[in-house]
Amino acid sequence: MAEFNATPDFSGAFANAGALPSNVPCRLIETSREQWLRVAEALRAAEGMLLALWGHDERDGGQGFLVYASYLTAQGLLVARLCLRNGDERFPSLARLFPCAVRMERALHDLLGVASDQDDERGWLRHFGWPREFFPLRGENRLQTSFPPTPEPYPFVSVEGEGVHEIAVGPIHAGIIEPGHFRFSVVGEKVLRLEERLGYTHKGAAKRFQTLSLAAGHRLAARLCGDSSVAYAWAYCAALEALSATVVPPRALWLRALALEHERLANHLGDLGALGNDAGFAVGLTQFSRLKEDLLRLNQAALGARYLFNFVQPGGVECDLDPKWATDLPRFYSHLDTELEQMRSIYDEHAGLQDRFRGAGVLSTATARRLGALGLAARASAIPLDLRVDYAIAPYDRMRTKIVTQDAGDVAARVVVRFQECLEAMRLCQRLLEQLPSGDIHSAPRVAPSGALATGIIEGWRGPVMVALQAGPSQSIRHCHVHDPSWQNWPLLEYAILGNIVPDFPLINKSFNLAYSGQDG
Repeated sequence: MAEFNATPDFSGAFANAGALPSNVPCRLIETSREQWLRVAEALRAAEGMLLALWGHDERDGGQGFLVYASYLTAQGLLVARLCLRNGDERFPSLARLFPCAVRMERALHDLLGVASDQDDERGWLRHFGWPREFFPLRGENRLQTSFPPTPEPYPFVSVEGEGVHEIAVGPIHAGIIEPGHFRFSVVGEKVLRLEERLGYTHKGAAKRFQTLSLAAGHRLAARLCGDSSVAYAWAYCAALEALSATVVPPRALWLRALALEHERLANHLGDLGALGNDAGFAVGLTQFSRLKEDLLRLNQAALGARYLFNFVQPGGVECDLDPKWATDLPRFYSHLDTELEQMRSIYDEHAGLQDRFRGAGVLSTATARRLGALGLAARASAIPLDLRVDYAIAPYDRMRTKIVTQDAGDVAARVVVRFQECLEAMRLCQRLLEQLPSGDIHSAPRVAPSGALATGIIEGWRGPVMVALQAGPSQSIRHCHVHDPSWQNWPLLEYAILGNIVPDFPLINKSFNLAYSGQDG
């Protein structure tokens, strides 16, 4: 974990924190409005990080609206809960302490109708799909409710001055990519300000989860962000298994980790090719596309599918690994290792690539810390944050994962981190196969107590994926909140682009490669 200056004092502001079921050390603290901010202030002083913010409608149970904030601390996950009763629909904003809270608070108001006291009251997820006074996550509102679109202007922040003009890009782009709007304020081609508008791919997942059983929820979780299906499904299953005290067989955990590292490899390989292409080096795209295709075909043969949407299941995994792959997989990793080293040499020595990569899209360590950067984006700006090390669950507690960091914070640094994380992922896969336990790959999930809450958190290839899951009656899902690290990392792009020219935006954007679908939820 990025170094903390202090540790939370559980005898003081955190005295009433109790254990919360999770796959990592986790505590839940009930707060008043004043304590809500005191907890946040104490964690900010200790260099804790806000991970997620969400809310539930519990008025039918007499609790009013519940607002949650989860924090990464040196001791594990801390979840703060604030109850808004008696018609109270406002809560103290965390944005002054944690800037990444701004969009989460705006989204919470769109969905639940509880608002923070921050200044920015613009909607985030609604996009005129429902009226301003309608809140989808309130208990009285049904999933199938629909409304005719009623467009209204969105007040982007304007920049004024001699020679300043705006360039609007998106939300529809010249390619098969998800929608996002980027509003550039520029002088000539130099970017003075970038403001993003996302939320176009909001799918109403939180409401959809409430129609599913606990046993079926992992299928929806795995499909919320297609390039992170293993991380999402594992985080969901980890929450469910913590909720029901289900013990997963060791062999299944090792196979989950193997699938997760394959997912990390596939995404890094794809991005390395795309980054080469965006810098005018099409050979890089061709070669890395070939290597990624080889890996996806290997997934099909060894793990049952090219993309592993159904591989992680409650209590274990979908299928076992045939013994022959214990020898065939290491040969593939050895071959891929050789090819990666060759491509890294080509990228390092290609003057045109390095001219585009170096110094482009710089995200300083100070800015990354202040904005709460997570995952690969944080590590490329010298923040050693990786939950496979910091909260090392099985089997990572036996793998001695190496955290890869760079300190330049530019496109070149994010490229180097991807290369090194590919090599580390293959080393981990070798270790997983060497230590793969024998035995079952599945155990029957136990019954989860109605009303109980649990969390699950997994270090996906972009960063931490978190699921907060609450059981309902008869093994239904009462509430499920899924958090993608792109919530924290999209605002980083607005800072990394400053002072760069507009034509470098696609390259800088791709160097982060953040999720639209995962962020929009």
